[in-house]
Amino acid sequence: MNLTIILITQFSGMDETELEVFTVPRSLIPRGHHQSSNLSFEQSPVSHSTILNANLKQSSSNISIASSTSMSTPIDSNSAPRPSPLGSPMRAALSQMRIYLEEMGHLTKLNPQDAWLPITESRKGNAYYSAFHNLNAGIGFQALLLPVAFTYLGWTWGTVTLSMAYFWQLYTLWLLIGLHESVPGRRYNRYLELSQAAFGERLGVWLALFPVINLSAGTATSLINVGGGALKLFYNTSLGSPDVLTTVEWFVVFAVLSAILSIIPNLNSMAWVSFMGAVMAIAYCTLLWTLSISVPRPEGLSYHIAKPTMDTTFSILNAVGIVAFAFRGHNLVPEIQATMPSTVKQPAHVPMWRGALAANVMVGLCYFPLAIGGYWAYGNKMLPEGIMNTIYFLHGSEIPGAALGLTYLFVALNSVSSFQIYSMPVYDSLEASYTSRKMRPCPRSVRLAFRLFFVMFNLFAAVAFPFVSTFAGVMGAISSIPLTFGYPCFMWLRIKGSDAKNLGFLWYLNWFLGCVGIALAVCVTAAGLFTIFQNHSFRFNFFKP
Repeated sequence: MNLTIILITQFSGMDETELEVFTVPRSLIPRGHHQSSNLSFEQSPVSHSTILNANLKQSSSNISIASSTSMSTPIDSNSAPRPSPLGSPMRAALSQMRIYLEEMGHLTKLNPQDAWLPITESRKGNAYYSAFHNLNAGIGFQALLLPVAFTYLGWTWGTVTLSMAYFWQLYTLWLLIGLHESVPGRRYNRYLELSQAAFGERLGVWLALFPVINLSAGTATSLINVGGGALKLFYNTSLGSPDVLTTVEWFVVFAVLSAILSIIPNLNSMAWVSFMGAVMAIAYCTLLWTLSISVPRPEGLSYHIAKPTMDTTFSILNAVGIVAFAFRGHNLVPEIQATMPSTVKQPAHVPMWRGALAANVMVGLCYFPLAIGGYWAYGNKMLPEGIMNTIYFLHGSEIPGAALGLTYLFVALNSVSSFQIYSMPVYDSLEASYTSRKMRPCPRSVRLAFRLFFVMFNLFAAVAFPFVSTFAGVMGAISSIPLTFGYPCFMWLRIKGSDAKNLGFLWYLNWFLGCVGIALAVCVTAAGLFTIFQNHSFRFNFFKP
């Protein structure tokens, strides 16, 4: 448990009291240190509290330092004797005290509610946990559509678009990690908090709340569709019994697995789940591109791209959107970084960036072979549903059932793992509303009820409104592209303020990338709507997944 130290300084001739808050891990405070610094400890009658009186011999000023693990002991600054003007010995003593506290802990503002919420409940993360979480959140079923994008973009523009998107999202990831503690004494533990700090309380909520909730709830619903379908294909391929369970029943199986894992209390505790999801994602990406290039290519295969027309222009924009959607997880970056401990000597951005960079190296090693190898193997024969369905329908009889079955199983397990990390912001919001009203931690029964409700709600949405998947591209353009490619650049400009202009190149780069990111979101949204209504692909098929 950390030690909270409140430093109160009052000067003569001044009505205001200066108050500073430090957090110091108890394990880092050496025994006997207070003796060498002329600090004497007095036990307070209030439980879990300690009051430190610093007697500085070289000055007639007085400092009162209070520390409490519960922050429940009121401190009356008027009870202290009125100090004399601040002199140079006092200034030196204060400077030494500040240096010591900043070496031991991190100067930060505390929110007691953070200790009750699943995102910030445990801050024991490290670079490995960062890599696991970022891989689990970063690689998903959207990657299965990358070869489909190449059928509209071709070899050159497909590779260029994928490369540009990869390095662009890596840059915005670096921005988000740096912004987590960009303001001294403040940690932005959630994407919404960072948005509010950059754009203001009200505008920040309007800009970020819907995209964040949409990515969490929308992705969870899509994962039930993908994961349940993968479980069905795994069973059919491995055992050859296609009529044992219906599609809806497989969705229920997936939801039950997700509900069981939802009992994990906080984000830091589910590192092993993210590790499993990361391994499964790397495994099925590798299996898919190796299987696709190991079988004979279909007859009549072509890499020809149609001449530009209105329809093909919107198709190209949709293809660019597919590439952009494949890079996901930026909405979870502040949440993942919130699980890291932070001190001045070892700030949270150091392990976070190490893990995120390692994760993105693995993302590149998965995405580029999958997109290029899949397009080389199938060309214009690639089905719109993606490479997994293409392999199943074109080469299902030629590829060993064990290999196909393992691929589907890996996709299903990755979907279960991704469901947990994408649901965590919703769990956090539900519990935050409870703790704000009750002013106490969420009981286990209430926490479990919240999570089961969310799982059941997404199961109902996946079964009752299967036609919503038609708008998945549009919803992704509204949510994923701004959060990943646009907002981080503008948030950096807003938080840095006038200092950003002094950085020259970065100021212009962020303005350019931010504007292009928002414009891209608008264009991809328009292209998605045009394609849906042009092809008449929208049908209200309630309860018919």
